[in-house]
Amino acid sequence: MHAIGGFVPVQDDGREGNRTLVQVMGAPFEGGPGRCKRCAASACVKNQGLRAALIDARGIFLPLLASSSVTDLFVVPARLETGAIRDAIPPSVLRPFDPVPVPHRDGDDVILDFGPWTPRAPARHLLPSFAALVPRPPAVRFELSGRRGDAWSPWVTTVTLGDAAFSALPAFADGITVDVDEITATPPLDAVRLRIRVQRSDADALNVAPWLATMSAWDGSAPASGHDAGFAGQGATARLRVPPRTQMNEPAAVRLHVCSPTSVGMALAFHGCDVPTMTLAEEIFHRETNRYGIWPAAVRAAAAHGVPGYLLRFPDWDTAAWCLSHGLPIVASIGYADGELANAPVPQTTGHLIVITGLDGNDVLVNDPAAPTAAEVPRRYRRADMTRAWLERNGVGYVFLPRLEVR
Repeated sequence: MHAIGGFVPVQDDGREGNRTLVQVMGAPFEGGPGRCKRCAASACVKNQGLRAALIDARGIFLPLLASSSVTDLFVVPARLETGAIRDAIPPSVLRPFDPVPVPHRDGDDVILDFGPWTPRAPARHLLPSFAALVPRPPAVRFELSGRRGDAWSPWVTTVTLGDAAFSALPAFADGITVDVDEITATPPLDAVRLRIRVQRSDADALNVAPWLATMSAWDGSAPASGHDAGFAGQGATARLRVPPRTQMNEPAAVRLHVCSPTSVGMALAFHGCDVPTMTLAEEIFHRETNRYGIWPAAVRAAAAHGVPGYLLRFPDWDTAAWCLSHGLPIVASIGYADGELANAPVPQTTGHLIVITGLDGNDVLVNDPAAPTAAEVPRRYRRADMTRAWLERNGVGYVFLPRLEVR
Protein backbone atom coordinates (compact mmCIF):
# COMPACT_ATOMS: atom_id res chain seq x y z
CA MET A 1 0.00 0.00 0.00
CA HIS A 2 1.52 3.28 -1.02
CA ALA A 3 1.58 6.45 0.99
CA ILE A 4 -1.10 9.05 0.63
CA GLY A 5 1.76 11.48 0.67
CA GLY A 6 2.87 11.54 4.26
CA PHE A 7 2.23 9.53 7.38
CA VAL A 8 -0.79 7.32 6.90
CA PRO A 9 -2.39 6.27 10.19
CA VAL A 10 -2.88 2.66 11.16
CA GLN A 11 -6.48 1.59 11.29
CA ASP A 12 -8.34 -1.62 12.05
CA ASP A 13 -8.26 -3.04 8.50
CA GLY A 14 -4.75 -1.76 7.73
CA ARG A 15 -5.90 0.30 4.77
CA GLU A 16 -5.68 4.01 4.02
CA GLY A 17 -8.46 6.56 4.34
CA ASN A 18 -9.49 6.44 7.99
CA ARG A 19 -8.72 9.61 9.93
CA THR A 20 -7.56 7.89 13.12
CA LEU A 21 -4.70 9.94 14.55
CA VAL A 22 -1.22 8.89 15.56
CA GLN A 23 0.33 11.17 18.16
CA VAL A 24 3.96 11.95 17.36
CA MET A 25 6.16 14.63 18.90
CA GLY A 26 3.04 16.28 20.30
CA ALA A 27 1.35 16.63 16.90
CA PRO A 28 -1.36 14.47 15.31
CA PHE A 29 -0.54 12.71 12.02
CA GLU A 30 -3.65 12.25 9.95
CA GLY A 31 -4.40 10.97 6.49
CA GLY A 32 -5.74 13.99 4.60
CA PRO A 33 -2.94 16.03 3.03
CA GLY A 34 -3.34 19.74 2.45
CA ARG A 35 -2.36 21.66 -0.62
CA CYS A 36 0.93 23.43 -0.94
CA LYS A 37 1.95 26.70 -2.56
CA ARG A 38 4.14 26.74 -5.62
CA CYS A 39 7.64 27.89 -4.81
CA ALA A 40 9.97 29.45 -7.30
CA ALA A 41 11.81 26.81 -9.29
CA SER A 42 15.52 26.65 -8.72
CA ALA A 43 18.16 25.80 -11.26
CA CYS A 44 19.81 22.42 -10.97
CA VAL A 45 23.56 22.60 -10.80
CA LYS A 46 25.41 19.74 -12.41
CA ASN A 47 28.41 18.74 -10.33
CA GLN A 48 30.90 16.73 -12.32
CA GLY A 49 32.33 13.93 -10.26
CA LEU A 50 29.85 14.51 -7.42
CA ARG A 51 28.62 10.96 -7.49
CA ALA A 52 32.09 9.55 -6.98
CA ALA A 53 32.90 12.07 -4.28
CA LEU A 54 29.80 11.23 -2.25
CA ILE A 55 30.21 7.46 -2.31
CA ASP A 56 32.05 5.97 0.64
CA ALA A 57 31.90 2.22 0.01
CA ARG A 58 33.79 -0.08 2.34
CA GLY A 59 34.00 -3.81 1.79
CA ILE A 60 32.50 -5.60 -1.17
CA PHE A 61 29.07 -6.92 -2.03
CA LEU A 62 29.48 -10.65 -2.53
CA PRO A 63 26.97 -12.97 -4.23
CA LEU A 64 24.23 -13.89 -1.78
CA LEU A 65 21.92 -16.85 -1.47
CA ALA A 66 19.48 -17.15 -4.35
CA SER A 67 16.05 -15.64 -3.91
CA SER A 68 12.83 -17.29 -4.99
CA SER A 69 11.35 -13.85 -5.63
CA VAL A 70 11.53 -12.71 -9.26
CA THR A 71 11.28 -9.13 -10.51
CA ASP A 72 11.82 -8.11 -14.13
CA LEU A 73 12.38 -4.53 -15.23
CA PHE A 74 11.42 -3.87 -18.83
CA VAL A 75 13.11 -0.73 -20.12
CA VAL A 76 12.80 1.48 -23.21
CA PRO A 77 15.14 4.51 -23.38
CA ALA A 78 14.67 7.15 -26.07
CA ARG A 79 17.46 9.56 -27.01
CA LEU A 80 19.43 8.67 -23.87
CA GLU A 81 22.84 7.03 -23.60
CA THR A 82 21.90 3.37 -23.21
CA GLY A 83 25.12 2.40 -21.47
CA ALA A 84 24.45 4.84 -18.65
CA ILE A 85 20.90 3.50 -18.28
CA ARG A 86 22.13 -0.09 -18.21
CA ASP A 87 24.76 0.78 -15.61
CA ALA A 88 22.05 2.09 -13.26
CA ILE A 89 19.82 -1.00 -13.22
CA PRO A 90 20.61 -4.16 -11.23
CA PRO A 91 21.54 -6.95 -13.70
CA SER A 92 19.38 -9.42 -11.77
CA VAL A 93 16.21 -7.57 -12.81
CA LEU A 94 17.19 -5.94 -16.11
CA ARG A 95 15.67 -7.36 -19.29
CA PRO A 96 16.98 -6.55 -22.78
CA PHE A 97 16.06 -3.07 -23.98
CA ASP A 98 13.20 -2.80 -26.44
CA PRO A 99 13.39 -0.54 -29.49
CA VAL A 100 11.68 2.83 -29.25
CA PRO A 101 8.11 2.55 -30.57
CA VAL A 102 6.69 5.01 -33.07
CA PRO A 103 3.97 7.20 -31.50
CA HIS A 104 0.59 6.93 -33.20
CA ARG A 105 -2.66 8.87 -33.05
CA ASP A 106 -5.73 7.68 -31.19
CA GLY A 107 -8.38 10.35 -31.66
CA ASP A 108 -7.16 13.47 -29.86
CA ASP A 109 -4.40 11.56 -28.10
CA VAL A 110 -1.01 10.10 -28.96
CA ILE A 111 -0.01 6.64 -27.79
CA LEU A 112 3.22 4.73 -27.29
CA ASP A 113 2.76 0.93 -27.44
CA PHE A 114 5.18 -1.35 -25.57
CA GLY A 115 5.49 -5.12 -25.46
CA PRO A 116 4.30 -7.73 -25.36
CA TRP A 117 6.68 -8.37 -22.51
CA THR A 118 7.05 -11.87 -21.06
CA PRO A 119 8.38 -11.95 -17.49
CA ARG A 120 10.50 -14.87 -16.35
CA ALA A 121 7.74 -15.83 -13.91
CA PRO A 122 4.04 -14.95 -14.23
CA ALA A 123 3.53 -11.46 -12.80
CA ARG A 124 1.19 -10.54 -9.97
CA HIS A 125 2.39 -6.97 -9.39
CA LEU A 126 3.17 -4.33 -12.02
CA LEU A 127 4.52 -0.79 -11.74
CA PRO A 128 4.91 1.44 -14.81
CA SER A 129 6.82 4.72 -14.91
CA PHE A 130 7.66 7.34 -17.50
CA ALA A 131 10.38 9.98 -17.19
CA ALA A 132 10.31 12.66 -19.91
CA LEU A 133 13.30 14.98 -19.61
CA VAL A 134 11.45 18.19 -20.40
CA PRO A 135 10.85 21.21 -18.12
CA ARG A 136 7.07 20.82 -18.43
CA PRO A 137 6.36 17.08 -18.49
CA PRO A 138 3.32 15.88 -20.42
CA ALA A 139 0.20 14.60 -18.74
CA VAL A 140 0.36 10.82 -19.04
CA ARG A 141 -1.79 7.80 -18.37
CA PHE A 142 -0.66 4.17 -18.20
CA GLU A 143 -2.88 1.50 -19.73
CA LEU A 144 -2.24 -2.22 -19.43
CA SER A 145 -3.48 -5.45 -20.95
CA GLY A 146 -2.41 -8.89 -19.71
CA ARG A 147 -2.31 -12.35 -21.21
CA ARG A 148 -3.01 -15.69 -19.59
CA GLY A 149 -2.48 -18.56 -21.97
CA ASP A 150 -3.64 -17.31 -25.37
CA ALA A 151 -6.23 -14.76 -24.16
CA TRP A 152 -5.54 -11.04 -23.73
CA SER A 153 -7.52 -9.04 -21.20
CA PRO A 154 -9.32 -5.76 -21.89
CA TRP A 155 -7.27 -2.62 -21.19
CA VAL A 156 -7.24 -1.19 -17.67
CA THR A 157 -5.92 2.22 -16.67
CA THR A 158 -4.13 4.02 -13.87
CA VAL A 159 -4.94 7.54 -12.78
CA THR A 160 -3.74 10.34 -15.06
CA LEU A 161 -0.63 12.23 -14.01
CA GLY A 162 -1.03 15.89 -14.91
CA ASP A 163 -3.95 17.86 -16.28
CA ALA A 164 -5.68 15.94 -19.05
CA ALA A 165 -9.13 14.48 -19.64
CA PHE A 166 -8.70 11.17 -21.42
CA SER A 167 -11.53 8.85 -22.41
CA ALA A 168 -12.67 6.59 -19.60
CA LEU A 169 -11.27 3.09 -19.19
CA PRO A 170 -11.94 0.66 -16.34
CA ALA A 171 -9.58 0.13 -13.43
CA PHE A 172 -10.57 -3.55 -13.18
CA ALA A 173 -10.93 -6.28 -15.80
CA ASP A 174 -10.37 -10.02 -15.92
CA GLY A 175 -8.72 -10.20 -12.50
CA ILE A 176 -6.44 -7.21 -13.13
CA THR A 177 -6.93 -4.43 -10.56
CA VAL A 178 -5.49 -0.92 -10.58
CA ASP A 179 -5.12 0.86 -7.24
CA VAL A 180 -4.28 4.41 -8.35
CA ASP A 181 -0.83 3.63 -9.81
CA GLU A 182 -0.24 0.04 -8.74
CA ILE A 183 -1.47 -2.94 -10.77
CA THR A 184 -2.11 -6.41 -9.37
CA ALA A 185 -3.26 -9.54 -11.16
CA THR A 186 -4.94 -12.69 -9.85
CA PRO A 187 -4.28 -15.15 -11.40
CA PRO A 188 -0.85 -13.84 -12.48
CA LEU A 189 -0.12 -12.77 -16.04
CA ASP A 190 2.06 -14.64 -18.52
CA ALA A 191 2.67 -11.51 -20.60
CA VAL A 192 1.79 -7.80 -20.51
CA ARG A 193 1.34 -4.93 -22.93
CA LEU A 194 1.69 -1.29 -21.89
CA ARG A 195 0.34 1.85 -23.50
CA ILE A 196 1.40 5.35 -22.51
CA ARG A 197 -1.16 7.96 -23.53
CA VAL A 198 -0.51 11.69 -23.85
CA GLN A 199 -2.43 14.56 -25.37
CA ARG A 200 -1.71 15.41 -28.99
CA SER A 201 -0.46 18.83 -27.87
CA ASP A 202 2.28 17.03 -25.91
CA ALA A 203 3.39 14.84 -28.81
CA ASP A 204 6.78 16.60 -28.99
CA ALA A 205 7.58 15.12 -25.59
CA LEU A 206 7.47 11.72 -27.29
CA ASN A 207 8.92 12.60 -30.69
CA VAL A 208 11.76 14.95 -29.76
CA ALA A 209 12.58 14.86 -26.06
CA PRO A 210 14.63 12.16 -24.32
CA TRP A 211 12.58 9.84 -22.13
CA LEU A 212 12.73 6.59 -20.18
CA ALA A 213 9.80 4.18 -19.94
CA THR A 214 9.90 1.20 -17.57
CA MET A 215 7.68 -1.55 -16.24
CA SER A 216 8.47 -3.49 -13.08
CA ALA A 217 6.90 -6.97 -13.04
CA TRP A 218 7.08 -9.02 -9.84
CA ASP A 219 5.90 -12.59 -9.36
CA GLY A 220 4.65 -12.00 -5.80
CA SER A 221 6.95 -14.54 -4.14
CA ALA A 222 8.82 -13.95 -0.89
CA PRO A 223 12.64 -14.25 -0.73
CA ALA A 224 13.96 -17.75 -0.23
CA SER A 225 14.30 -18.95 3.36
CA GLY A 226 17.65 -17.96 4.84
CA HIS A 227 18.30 -15.28 2.23
CA ASP A 228 18.61 -12.52 4.82
CA ALA A 229 20.91 -14.64 6.98
CA GLY A 230 23.20 -15.07 3.98
CA PHE A 231 23.34 -11.32 3.52
CA ALA A 232 24.18 -10.68 7.18
CA GLY A 233 27.06 -13.12 7.02
CA GLN A 234 28.83 -11.15 4.32
CA GLY A 235 29.42 -8.06 6.47
CA ALA A 236 29.24 -5.78 3.45
CA THR A 237 29.17 -2.04 3.99
CA ALA A 238 28.21 0.83 1.73
CA ARG A 239 27.39 4.41 2.64
CA LEU A 240 26.12 7.14 0.36
CA ARG A 241 26.42 10.63 1.76
CA VAL A 242 22.93 11.80 0.85
CA PRO A 243 22.28 15.34 2.09
CA PRO A 244 19.71 15.11 4.92
CA ARG A 245 16.44 17.01 4.71
CA THR A 246 13.46 17.07 7.07
CA GLN A 247 9.86 17.52 6.05
CA MET A 248 9.16 19.04 9.47
CA ASN A 249 10.57 22.40 8.31
CA GLU A 250 7.89 22.74 5.65
CA PRO A 251 4.61 24.69 6.05
CA ALA A 252 2.44 23.36 8.86
CA ALA A 253 -0.46 22.56 6.54
CA VAL A 254 1.55 20.00 4.56
CA ARG A 255 4.61 19.02 6.59
CA LEU A 256 3.08 15.74 7.77
CA HIS A 257 2.31 14.68 4.20
CA VAL A 258 5.34 15.50 2.07
CA CYS A 259 7.65 12.58 2.87
CA SER A 260 7.78 11.61 -0.81
CA PRO A 261 8.77 15.08 -2.14
CA THR A 262 11.27 15.45 0.71
CA SER A 263 12.84 12.06 -0.01
CA VAL A 264 12.96 12.80 -3.74
CA GLY A 265 14.65 16.11 -2.93
CA MET A 266 17.36 14.31 -0.96
CA ALA A 267 17.99 11.85 -3.79
CA LEU A 268 18.16 14.62 -6.38
CA ALA A 269 20.54 16.64 -4.21
CA PHE A 270 22.82 13.60 -4.02
CA HIS A 271 22.94 13.65 -7.82
CA GLY A 272 23.80 17.34 -7.86
CA CYS A 273 20.31 18.72 -8.47
CA ASP A 274 19.10 20.86 -5.56
CA VAL A 275 15.33 21.45 -5.76
CA PRO A 276 13.32 22.86 -2.81
CA THR A 277 10.95 20.37 -1.22
CA MET A 278 7.90 22.55 -1.78
CA THR A 279 8.71 22.93 -5.47
CA LEU A 280 8.74 19.15 -5.77
CA ALA A 281 5.62 18.87 -3.63
CA GLU A 282 3.65 21.07 -6.00
CA GLU A 283 4.91 19.10 -8.99
CA ILE A 284 4.21 15.70 -7.41
CA PHE A 285 0.85 16.52 -5.81
CA HIS A 286 -2.03 14.65 -7.44
CA ARG A 287 -5.16 16.74 -7.13
CA GLU A 288 -7.61 14.06 -8.19
CA THR A 289 -6.65 11.82 -5.27
CA ASN A 290 -5.34 14.59 -2.98
CA ARG A 291 -2.03 12.77 -2.55
CA TYR A 292 1.66 13.60 -2.55
CA GLY A 293 2.66 9.92 -2.60
CA ILE A 294 1.79 8.74 -6.12
CA TRP A 295 4.90 6.79 -7.04
CA PRO A 296 5.21 7.50 -10.80
CA ALA A 297 4.39 11.16 -10.14
CA ALA A 298 7.69 11.38 -8.26
CA VAL A 299 9.59 9.94 -11.23
CA ARG A 300 7.77 12.32 -13.58
CA ALA A 301 8.66 15.35 -11.43
CA ALA A 302 12.34 14.42 -11.08
CA ALA A 303 12.65 14.05 -14.85
CA ALA A 304 11.43 17.63 -15.28
CA HIS A 305 14.64 18.64 -13.45
CA GLY A 306 16.84 16.56 -15.73
CA VAL A 307 17.10 13.48 -13.52
CA PRO A 308 15.66 10.27 -15.01
CA GLY A 309 14.48 7.47 -12.77
CA TYR A 310 12.42 4.30 -12.53
CA LEU A 311 10.20 2.37 -10.14
CA LEU A 312 11.17 -1.11 -8.99
CA ARG A 313 9.54 -3.70 -6.80
CA PHE A 314 12.73 -4.82 -5.04
CA PRO A 315 12.70 -8.62 -4.64
CA ASP A 316 15.50 -8.86 -2.04
CA TRP A 317 18.40 -7.13 -0.30
CA ASP A 318 20.81 -8.27 -3.03
CA THR A 319 19.12 -5.92 -5.46
CA ALA A 320 19.19 -3.04 -3.00
CA ALA A 321 22.86 -3.72 -2.22
CA TRP A 322 23.71 -3.54 -5.92
CA CYS A 323 22.08 -0.11 -6.24
CA LEU A 324 23.87 1.27 -3.20
CA SER A 325 27.24 -0.11 -4.25
CA HIS A 326 26.77 1.67 -7.60
CA GLY A 327 26.02 5.04 -6.00
CA LEU A 328 22.22 4.90 -6.28
CA PRO A 329 20.22 5.76 -3.15
CA ILE A 330 16.75 4.20 -2.95
CA VAL A 331 13.60 6.08 -2.02
CA ALA A 332 11.72 3.29 -0.26
CA SER A 333 8.00 3.02 0.49
CA ILE A 334 7.56 1.49 3.95
CA GLY A 335 4.84 0.74 6.48
CA TYR A 336 4.97 -0.67 9.98
CA ALA A 337 2.96 -1.20 13.13
CA ASP A 338 3.79 0.12 16.59
CA GLY A 339 7.07 -1.39 17.77
CA GLU A 340 8.05 -2.91 14.40
CA LEU A 341 10.69 -0.31 13.45
CA ALA A 342 13.00 0.56 16.32
CA ASN A 343 14.51 4.07 16.33
CA ALA A 344 11.93 5.47 13.90
CA PRO A 345 10.70 9.03 14.55
CA VAL A 346 7.12 7.91 13.84
CA PRO A 347 5.90 4.95 15.92
CA GLN A 348 3.57 3.51 13.28
CA THR A 349 2.40 4.23 9.75
CA THR A 350 0.76 2.42 6.84
CA GLY A 351 2.63 4.57 4.34
CA HIS A 352 5.86 6.58 4.51
CA LEU A 353 8.83 7.30 2.21
CA ILE A 354 12.46 7.28 3.33
CA VAL A 355 15.85 7.19 1.57
CA ILE A 356 17.99 4.08 1.97
CA THR A 357 21.58 5.34 1.98
CA GLY A 358 23.62 2.31 2.96
CA LEU A 359 24.00 -1.14 4.47
CA ASP A 360 26.25 -1.94 7.41
CA GLY A 361 26.16 -5.56 8.54
CA ASN A 362 22.78 -6.09 10.20
CA ASP A 363 21.83 -2.42 9.91
CA VAL A 364 20.20 -0.42 7.13
CA LEU A 365 21.31 3.21 6.94
CA VAL A 366 18.55 5.64 6.03
CA ASN A 367 17.58 9.27 5.83
CA ASP A 368 14.13 9.46 7.43
CA PRO A 369 12.50 12.82 6.59
CA ALA A 370 10.07 12.52 9.51
CA ALA A 371 12.86 13.39 11.95
CA PRO A 372 12.32 16.77 13.61
CA THR A 373 15.64 18.27 12.46
CA ALA A 374 18.00 17.66 9.56
CA ALA A 375 20.68 16.54 12.01
CA GLU A 376 18.39 13.72 13.20
CA VAL A 377 17.40 12.55 9.70
CA PRO A 378 20.28 10.02 9.24
CA ARG A 379 19.40 6.86 11.17
CA ARG A 380 20.15 3.17 11.54
CA TYR A 381 17.35 0.64 11.36
CA ARG A 382 17.76 -3.06 12.00
CA ARG A 383 17.72 -4.96 8.76
CA ALA A 384 15.19 -7.45 10.13
CA ASP A 385 12.86 -4.53 10.94
CA MET A 386 13.35 -3.03 7.48
CA THR A 387 12.72 -6.40 5.83
CA ARG A 388 9.33 -6.44 7.52
CA ALA A 389 8.58 -2.76 6.93
CA TRP A 390 9.75 -2.67 3.31
CA LEU A 391 10.34 -5.94 1.46
CA GLU A 392 7.50 -7.82 3.16
CA ARG A 393 5.04 -4.92 2.77
CA ASN A 394 5.47 -3.69 -0.78
CA GLY A 395 9.19 -3.47 -1.57
CA VAL A 396 8.68 -0.48 -3.86
CA GLY A 397 11.55 1.93 -4.45
CA TYR A 398 12.30 4.91 -6.65
CA VAL A 399 15.77 4.87 -8.18
CA PHE A 400 17.15 8.06 -9.74
CA LEU A 401 20.10 8.13 -12.12
CA PRO A 402 22.83 10.72 -12.27
CA ARG A 403 21.91 13.47 -14.69
CA LEU A 404 22.52 12.14 -18.19
CA GLU A 405 23.81 13.73 -21.35
CA VAL A 406 21.05 13.94 -23.92
CA ARG A 407 21.82 12.37 -27.29
